[in-house]
Amino acid sequence: MLVVAVVLAAALLHAVWNAVAHAVPDRRAGFLLLNVAVAVVAIPFLPFVGLPAAAAWPFLLGSVGMHAAYNLLLLRSYQLGDFSQTYPLARGTAPLVVAVVGVTVVGQSLDAREVAGVLAISAGLLVLVLGRASLRAGRPAVLAALTTGLAIATYTVLDGVGVRHAAGTLAYIAWLFALQGPLIALLVAGRRRHLLERARPLLVPGLASGVISLVAYGLVIWAQSQGRLATVASLREVSIVFGALIGAVVFHERLGPVRVLGAVIVLLGVVLLAAG
Repeated sequence: MLVVAVVLAAALLHAVWNAVAHAVPDRRAGFLLLNVAVAVVAIPFLPFVGLPAAAAWPFLLGSVGMHAAYNLLLLRSYQLGDFSQTYPLARGTAPLVVAVVGVTVVGQSLDAREVAGVLAISAGLLVLVLGRASLRAGRPAVLAALTTGLAIATYTVLDGVGVRHAAGTLAYIAWLFALQGPLIALLVAGRRRHLLERARPLLVPGLASGVISLVAYGLVIWAQSQGRLATVASLREVSIVFGALIGAVVFHERLGPVRVLGAVIVLLGVVLLAAG
């Protein structure tokens, strides 16, 4: 039950930081600050946590690259579509992919209840997305969000395997964030000389979202070191429900009965996975 509670807390934090990032009017400047905060928080821990074991580094470095791709794709998704549409698509594409890879490649089998939980979460995602009045106008946003979801699935598997080879969960977490924060900040900034000036009015929400995102994913990595990848990845997607609620309450995006049904189905999947 501790792993379940930790992952659900991470899901709420993840939905919150995504909502903060979405609310920032200058998304690129906001993502720059987010990753600066990640680096600033993580780097001071490096002398105290030591190095992950050598076997973990291929997974860690691969995850850094995929996190960079994820951040750029997520930025693009939020530039193109509504938060309550792009967020469920981006987050909900991952559980099925992680489940398939976890069973076929990593060798972590699932029982009937766990399979039902993963499928329920994925079905709830589909209902949440179809609850939108129209997807045709947002086709580029849908494509960007689905690609984001594949990036999520990839780094989830890499981190789930990597942290088990690291001989130290905190070392893996600290080095992951210390490496990815500066890299992503540089990629987001590019050659935009005036981006720092544009970022100054956004210091509080930008840096806050970075700290929240670090805590959220750090909790997920710890949970992956304790439980099966598919279970953790699927439980984490209760953030879809949190995201839909935030979209309705904060951004005044229409929820409606169909999307409520989708949220209920996702919660049913969470209950199935948590019952083990």
